[in-house]
Amino acid sequence: MDVPFWVWAITVGAIVAMIVFDFVGHVRTPHAPSLREAATWSTIYVAIAIVFGIGVWVFAGGQYGGEYFAGYITEKSLSVDNLFVFVLIMASFAVPRELQQKVLLFGIAFALILRTVFIFLGAAAIENFSWVFYLFGAFLIYTAVAQARASGDEDEEFKENGFLRLVRRIVPTTEEYHSDRMTTKLDGRRYITPLAIALVAIGSADILFAVDSIPAIFGLTEETFLVFAANAFSLLGLRQLFFLIDGLLDRLVYLHYGLAVILGFIGVKLLIHALHENELPFINGGEHVTVIPEVPTWLSLAVIVLTLLVTTVASLARSRRDEREAAARAGSTGTPTVGSTGPGVAGEVRGDGVPVDGTDRGDRGDRAVTPAPAGSRDPGDGRGGV
Repeated sequence: MDVPFWVWAITVGAIVAMIVFDFVGHVRTPHAPSLREAATWSTIYVAIAIVFGIGVWVFAGGQYGGEYFAGYITEKSLSVDNLFVFVLIMASFAVPRELQQKVLLFGIAFALILRTVFIFLGAAAIENFSWVFYLFGAFLIYTAVAQARASGDEDEEFKENGFLRLVRRIVPTTEEYHSDRMTTKLDGRRYITPLAIALVAIGSADILFAVDSIPAIFGLTEETFLVFAANAFSLLGLRQLFFLIDGLLDRLVYLHYGLAVILGFIGVKLLIHALHENELPFINGGEHVTVIPEVPTWLSLAVIVLTLLVTTVASLARSRRDEREAAARAGSTGTPTVGSTGPGVAGEVRGDGVPVDGTDRGDRGDRAVTPAPAGSRDPGDGRGGV
C-alpha cells in the first residue's frame, strides 16, 4: 500500500486538530459531561472512523479496508478494557469528576505519541526481521492466557508502579487539588498537584497497554498507515466513551474472556504468518512452512465481531440475572432494593446510575465535596480517597 506524503500529512493534521478541538471545546472549562454530551461525541468520533475506513475501502481496495476495520475494532475493544484501569486510577486519586476529562485527554495524547513511536519501531523490525512475528505471536498467546485466567474483578485496588513512586519521591507534591492546575506555587516553591500525579499514572499505564495492542494490530495488517490510523481513531473517542459507558463497565463481566479469544486468535494468526515467512535455519531448514493456510482478513474481522457480540450479550444477560437474584434475596429479607424511597439505603441507585453508598466502581469521586489527598487510602473500602 503506497501512501503519499500528503495523505499522511492530512491524516496527522486532522487527528491533531481533533485533539486541539477537544481541549478548547470541552476540557479547558472543567465540567462533568452529561450522558447526552458523551453519547453525541462518541457517535461523532465513531462515525469519523467509519468514514475513514470507507475511504480506505474505496480508494485502496477491500483488502486494506477490511484490515483497517479489523484493526480499529480490535483496538477499540482493547481500549474499553483499558477503561477499567482508568476508573481505578480516578478513584484511587479521588479525581473530581469535573477534572477527569483533562486527565483523560492528556493521557490519550500521550498514548498516541507513545504508540506512534512503537508503531514505527515495530514496522522497522518487521521489515528487517521476519522472525519478529514469532515473538509477537507468542506474546499475544501468553497475554490471552493471562486474560482468560484473570478474575475479572474490577474492584481491585490500583497499585502504583515504580515510575509513579519515583515521581512522588523526587517531585514535591501538594496534598490537595488546585482547580484544574497541574502545578502551583506555595510559599514561593513550585509543587505539582495530585492532578499531575493522576496524569502520570494514566500515561504510565498507557505504556503497558501499548505493549499488547501494537502486536495485536500488526497481526491484522502490516501497513504502517493503517496501524497508525486505527490506533489514533480508537483513542480519539476514548474520553467520551469513558463517560458514556462509565456505569456499564461493571456489566461487562465477560469482556476479559472475549479479549482473550481475540488476542489468542491473532497470536495464532501471527505464528502461521511467521511460518509462511520463515527464515530461521532451525525451523524446516530455513524454508517457508505453508502447510497451514494463512487466515484471510474477512475471517479475522468475522471472528473479532462475533466474539465481541457474544461476549457483550452474555455479559448483559449475566448482569440481569444477578440483579434479579439480588432483588429476590433482598425481597425475602425485607431489605429495600433499587427504587426504594428510603434515603441512603445500600444498593439504592440515583438517576445517573450511581449507587448511593458508593461501594462499587460506579463511585467515581463526583460525590466528594473536598477531595482526599492524592493516593490516600480509606480503610473502609481498601481503595480510598473517593
